[in-house]
Amino acid sequence: MKAIIQREFGDANVLTYEDIEQPKIGDGECLIKVSYTSVNYADIKKRIGNKGQGNFPLILGLDIAGTIVETAPDSKFSIGDRVIAFPKGGAYAEYVRANEKLVFKIPDTLSFEQAAAMPTVSILSYMLLHEIGQVKMTDTIVIHSAAGGVGSMLIQLAKLAGVERIIGTVGNIDKASYVKKLGANMVYTYETFTEEVLNVTNNQGANIIFDSVAGDVTSKSLDCLAFYGTLVQFGNSSGKAGQLKTSDVHSSCRNIKGFSLGTTRAHDPIRLAPVAEKVIELFSSKQLSLPIAQIFNLEDAAAAHQLIESRNYEGKVLLKV
Repeated sequence: MKAIIQREFGDANVLTYEDIEQPKIGDGECLIKVSYTSVNYADIKKRIGNKGQGNFPLILGLDIAGTIVETAPDSKFSIGDRVIAFPKGGAYAEYVRANEKLVFKIPDTLSFEQAAAMPTVSILSYMLLHEIGQVKMTDTIVIHSAAGGVGSMLIQLAKLAGVERIIGTVGNIDKASYVKKLGANMVYTYETFTEEVLNVTNNQGANIIFDSVAGDVTSKSLDCLAFYGTLVQFGNSSGKAGQLKTSDVHSSCRNIKGFSLGTTRAHDPIRLAPVAEKVIELFSSKQLSLPIAQIFNLEDAAAAHQLIESRNYEGKVLLKV
């Protein structure tokens, strides 16, 4: 089969399009023919070496949409089932194997393109909003990196939940119209959001802030987080750690919560099934959708990575396999 292989850390040019052996499934696994996979920022971090050791050669990618072509005995799946999945050993390939606990059926009404755009960002966003942040309708919330995949999803889910004041932040204010179209009430840049959030909340601050950027954005977030508020930290796309002090939380009764979908896939995969069912229903009933920025052929994965790194896109970037 064809796959995108990486043999060293580096820029997008380390990704090569090659022939490799098709994976063999074990107990409790199935083999899936991939239709589309998505490019997530975590792929960039892994490619350049910012996400743990590289066990080379490796295949990048977190999630896929495709069709089951082989199952283990006594499987709950059938050959021909349309699914989304978090595969083992990467997703940039024509065939992948996956633990059945991380495979979820999708209806015929959901296109493979939309299905491939959704697994990581929609399941993560739903858990962040409802389980980790426990957002209420009366809350003022701030969503950093609002034009990215998770940001796009968090805004729509918050709107669907009836949250009254949704504030998005962006690196480039040119993305403001896109973010407002998704459902944000206000959009600010990373430079100005602290003052703007305090201004629109009469100096009370935001109740929940979703931070996938870290670095300076974390300390700026704490400067506009309300008493009893929660900072939900789930990434560091800036490449820098955010700084926290115990004095930031105890007297103000504020919370810092961390969450990782990757950790949850590895240590508590059963937790994802009910969430996957909910978001698949929301997508198939057209209550949610994800704008697709661009679709690249699998062999053009390097160009897809370059687009992600440019940050000059809105929505999700897919690879057609």
